[in-house]
Amino acid sequence: MKSIITILFIVLSSNIFAQPKTVLNQTAYDFWLNEPNELTEKMPLIVFLHGKSLSGTDINRVKRYGALKGIEKGLNIPAYLVAPQLPSGPWNADKIDEIVSYMIKNHSIDESRIYVTGMSLGSYGTMKYVGQYPDRIAAAVSICGGGDVNDACNLAQVPIKVIHGDKDFIVPLSESKKIVNAIKKCNNQAPVEFEIVKGGNHGSVEDLYRHKELYDWLLQHTKENNL
Repeated sequence: MKSIITILFIVLSSNIFAQPKTVLNQTAYDFWLNEPNELTEKMPLIVFLHGKSLSGTDINRVKRYGALKGIEKGLNIPAYLVAPQLPSGPWNADKIDEIVSYMIKNHSIDESRIYVTGMSLGSYGTMKYVGQYPDRIAAAVSICGGGDVNDACNLAQVPIKVIHGDKDFIVPLSESKKIVNAIKKCNNQAPVEFEIVKGGNHGSVEDLYRHKELYDWLLQHTKENNL
């Protein structure tokens, strides 16, 4: 009897505490996929884009910080989470969207609740993806990075929270200021929020990915409520 109970506990635990798994050779970028602990008919999708230091071909590097590290620390994110690995160079919006399309095709995704977030180089990738696919994204969070001012008017269509530390000596705070100003210049009523973290450096602001408030902010938005 005790062995049956032990087996049931293991099975139930494996379902409750699902571990991220890799999805390889299915899209241009290999990626980690973490399924939500509780599945409903349609689930949100969050895309996390890492910074330059995690680029390469060892996908385990992607778990070193960011959303996957938050999950490892016990954070429960009520959404599908994908975390692709960039081999080299800048993030490509079309390749990111290939992953989103894969998820929509193979999982029950609520297409009104698709989100993207990234830090450093991943912040630029976040802005580029929203800039090229504003109709796809319900909201975005950009941390310690910047964006292409030529995308500003498309970015102005999507709720975006831009976060940057004022002690960042890797990517200067001016990069975030520049893209926020460009968005507001295109549309002064654009749903962009700008948060400056006092004393925050390029690494310390990453801690936000280990707290549910970041994900709560994203998940409160739905595409039909966007401007």
